[in-house]
Amino acid sequence: MAKALRSPSKKAEISIYGIDEERGGPLKKDRTMPGEIIVGLDIGTTKMCAVVGEVHHDGIEIIGIGSHPSDGLRKGVVVNIESTVNSIKEAIEEAETMAGCEISSVYAGIAGGHIKGFNSHGVIALKEKEVSRKDIDRVIEAASAVAIPMDREVIHVLTQEFIVDDQDGILDPLGMSGVRLEAKIHIVTGAVTSAQNIIKCANRAGLDVCDIVLESLASSEAVLSEEERNQGAALLDFGGGTTDLAVFSRGTIKHTSVLALGGDNLTYDISIGLRTPKAEAEKIKIKYGCALSSMIGKDETIEVPSVGGRKSRVLSRQILGEILEPRVEEIFTLIYNEVERAGYSHLINSGVVITGGSAELAGVAEIAEQIFNAPGRVGYPQGITGLVEIVNKPMYATAVGLVLYGAKRVKEGKRFRIRDSNIFGRVMERMKKWFKDVI
Repeated sequence: MAKALRSPSKKAEISIYGIDEERGGPLKKDRTMPGEIIVGLDIGTTKMCAVVGEVHHDGIEIIGIGSHPSDGLRKGVVVNIESTVNSIKEAIEEAETMAGCEISSVYAGIAGGHIKGFNSHGVIALKEKEVSRKDIDRVIEAASAVAIPMDREVIHVLTQEFIVDDQDGILDPLGMSGVRLEAKIHIVTGAVTSAQNIIKCANRAGLDVCDIVLESLASSEAVLSEEERNQGAALLDFGGGTTDLAVFSRGTIKHTSVLALGGDNLTYDISIGLRTPKAEAEKIKIKYGCALSSMIGKDETIEVPSVGGRKSRVLSRQILGEILEPRVEEIFTLIYNEVERAGYSHLINSGVVITGGSAELAGVAEIAEQIFNAPGRVGYPQGITGLVEIVNKPMYATAVGLVLYGAKRVKEGKRFRIRDSNIFGRVMERMKKWFKDVI
């Protein structure tokens, strides 16, 4: 674990409850009361990103960020523990150095083709003829009582709406009179092994996992406005290994899905189509890539390194566009077909929001507009202060969203749910280390 940037006489660590007692370091400002520290860890296929946020009365201030290439994941799933642990450590150390604090707990994102979401419905009778907090808990529990295979675990139970007698569209029924209470919820499940591997990697990097959060849900916290959530929007988190979908309407989530295709597929297509090494293909995609060939000038050219030490070639940039456009169209069409299959295409009234690292590719919003027949835009993190210029990119939307998600849980009084079976042993180990340092 990285050392805090403080004088030796002072010690500060984010506890397992996420509180930083005395934050200091290069970004320290004069504050009468130190804020609560929330850390989001985006465990992505192409990059590992840690964002540190401090909670204030007027919002979230981003005080640190760390990023490192990710080598241990494939299509959002951990395939190499050691490589993933090393990438997490590098990203965390960089974030610690910038924020001037020691990080020991994080909110971690999860994605991958194993993620499945479905809707459920529960009904109970009201004993007291008035909805109490206990009734709300009971009806959500009734709606959650569905059979789930042993190899899967529930990641989220998200409330959509409540119905009191025949009155629907209720977001908070507390105190309402009635004889019957119904709840509609959205349940997100994932493979047990994938979730355990994420926790294991974070633990081996010296971190407690406060909670595992679906990446599209986290990204929505950072890039969607209240108007978009209410009017209806489709969020596409266009990452390196996966493209995550979340459909919102009337302020709640209606559908989630994960497609195991992303920016890595674009890079592979460029590598094969232009006969260039994959590393060079990634650079070409970032520098010259355009998902819509009609946006490229006919006289534009690019220099393409060859395989095996051969001389570089100069090709028309139009060729690059003709490689990227069909693949982006394929990915977005598969996502649209999923929305159609779920029966929610009519809810996308405010349009499509594309975020994630691959969303920076020129032309993606235009292709999304064509396929979804709805307005499209690229989503950038919003609702934050501090290091806004650094994190104001679609690639940081998930990590920033994890911070906002954690802050919302703290505000609601929902303290962190430590997902570590050996937490007591790890706390004792940390106390021993502390006493050793003091002596």
